[in-house]
Amino acid sequence: MRTTQIELKYPVTVNGHEYKVITMRAPKVRDQIIAQKAAGKEEMELTLFSNLCEISTAVLEELEIADYNQFHTAYQDFLS
Repeated sequence: MRTTQIELKYPVTVNGHEYKVITMRAPKVRDQIIAQKAAGKEEMELTLFSNLCEISTAVLEELEIADYNQFHTAYQDFLS
């Protein structure tokens, strides 16, 4: 399975765990289906990224935008 490491420029701590590097795996069709069941576009994306990284959406919600944009880039790289 293909994976990529996302090194956070601005680490976050959620529930006592510090996140400095997060691993994202390549998406599968089932990941897209699960994400599409989320209410809106924003929730869909959070659900997708949290599933691919095996972290809670709470972690993603704490990220600075500069770090969150790295998730977009990593996801797009998997699609090409």
